Amino acid sequence: MPEEREIPRIIEMNEDLTRDNEELAERNHKKLKKHNIKSIDVVGSIGSGKTSIISMIAEKFHTDKKIYVICGDITTRIDADRIEAHGAKTIQINTGRECALNAYHIDKVINSLPLPDIELLIIENVGNLICPSDFILGVDKRIVIMSVSEGDHVVIKHPLLVKMSETLIINKIDLVDAMDADLDRMIKDAKSINPNINVIPISVKTGENVEKILELFDV
Repeated sequence: MPEEREIPRIIEMNEDLTRDNEELAERNHKKLKKHNIKSIDVVGSIGSGKTSIISMIAEKFHTDKKIYVICGDITTRIDADRIEAHGAKTIQINTGRECALNAYHIDKVINSLPLPDIELLIIENVGNLICPSDFILGVDKRIVIMSVSEGDHVVIKHPLLVKMSETLIINKIDLVDAMDADLDRMIKDAKSINPNINVIPISVKTGENVEKILELFDV
């Protein structure tokens, strides 16, 4: 009888893939800095408010700044069309089965863009709070958006993404009472994971604190 092969109980992630991504991300960053382009990666779950917030930024600044938005999604360009309607130029990346953008996606896109004509590049990552933690893209900063409607435990359940982000936007604070959510707990959880993170509670629907978001993107 043929000898049975032992199947490993744990399969480690390919470290070479991660290392290659980091090297390409560094090249992306240098290329963007060379052209004085400010770049921001926006991550968050589907329905957290990423597209609404980016649309608001486009509406506010598109007459003063040359804005491009790279939209990542599994399929369709629904979000890209929404953002474009507010004045920003958009590029859609449909990832198929891949649940996050990586440095290779960004490299391919920026090589096709008129970089001298861009001042602000916003990347709307694929909608989830897990996969984007694995891939840096080569941008200046990362903003993570979470919402009260996801439950007040959502922050503590995603520590890696909080640790890797400069700013946490907590959206839909108008629903705190309806969701019986503890906003203070969400803020404390974020600070316990990343003491340096900037936490901004907002409501896109009511407009509460949105001026702080406009300041954040007015780079």
